[in-house]
Amino acid sequence: MAKIVILGAGYGGLLAAVYLQKAGEPFAIINKHTYHHFTTLLHEAAGGRNDVDEYAVQLSEILPAPTSEVIKAEVSEIRPTENQVLTNQGTHTYDYLIFALGNAPEFFGIPGLAEHSFLLRSLNTAKEIRQHIEQQFASYKEDEDPTKLRVIVGGAGLTGIELVGELVDWIPELCSKYAVPKDEVEIINLEAAPVILPMLNEKLQHVAYDVLTKKGADIRTNTKIVRVGKDVVELASGESIEAKTIIWTGGVRANPLVAQSGFQADNRGRAKINQFLQSVDFENVFVIGDSAVFIGENGKPYPPTAQIASQMGEKAAENICNLIQGKPLSPFTPNLKGTLASLGRDLGVGDVAGMKASGIPAALLKEFTKVKYLYSLGGLKMVSQKRGQWSRH
Repeated sequence: MAKIVILGAGYGGLLAAVYLQKAGEPFAIINKHTYHHFTTLLHEAAGGRNDVDEYAVQLSEILPAPTSEVIKAEVSEIRPTENQVLTNQGTHTYDYLIFALGNAPEFFGIPGLAEHSFLLRSLNTAKEIRQHIEQQFASYKEDEDPTKLRVIVGGAGLTGIELVGELVDWIPELCSKYAVPKDEVEIINLEAAPVILPMLNEKLQHVAYDVLTKKGADIRTNTKIVRVGKDVVELASGESIEAKTIIWTGGVRANPLVAQSGFQADNRGRAKINQFLQSVDFENVFVIGDSAVFIGENGKPYPPTAQIASQMGEKAAENICNLIQGKPLSPFTPNLKGTLASLGRDLGVGDVAGMKASGIPAALLKEFTKVKYLYSLGGLKMVSQKRGQWSRH
């Protein structure tokens, strides 16, 4: 019997596991937590919408089959020539490996950025950001330090803009709770590029900008961060902005284990793979999600999205089943269904199947994608459980 090991229980790794479980193929999935968290919804958790812990589900709930082994461990090394994975809980061998360990933050060489900014990458970091911001409001009356009420979000891609949307909706609640004047609060979004949400068209970019600025956000494009110190951001213009809360959402690169393990990689550390998602170096290793670079027909790599990662996970699992059964491999063809960005709790913008949407309809479409994903993990039971939790607030 072939031994299949999956590294990582993000969107790609988990969908691969679900596919293998349905196919009746035994496997082990190694993850540093016993749960799967909804990475694309972390802005909601950090921005006060629902309880942070509600944005996770135990892997044992999704993978209950006796042939599905969940191992809580941190991967320290991969030895593909020996078919081994080394972790802090021991060494695991494999016949087939799915590398789905996700990404690492990209700081673009900006001095002090890694040391002095929060990152929105996990349940723990979402909780840290949320608690930190609330503490600034709670302690504001002690000294009325204006930097406590100033939040800087670096990056205006999906994560940055969605986080700004949550924050501007959360601010009135915090102001009321701690008797803080709303006009003294500043949410500043800094983006080096000339536009926000570059994956959407110009009209939707303008809609997003208008919605968020009307809610009180200060969005600045063509604004490059050159240095970050303790409680201060320095810009290329020479301006310095002091703030007690600095959050970086401006970019990612592949997990460093890709390069460290000897896989051929591009300049962002992403493993080079073939049309079947196999490493170009080791045909029994499939690399998916943010750790891989998959080139489209236009010669450009596909963006690192949860949508693509999920589809890659299912295709990698399918191809492993094909190899085991002696069937030909099936090439990966991404099905791009569009992009949706929430702009707070009730509004959004997006492009779905070529249709442009904004306002409440886009927000409803965003909610539908949540339901669809939950159903793919655990059917109506999972949908009912999580939607019940999220709708209480």
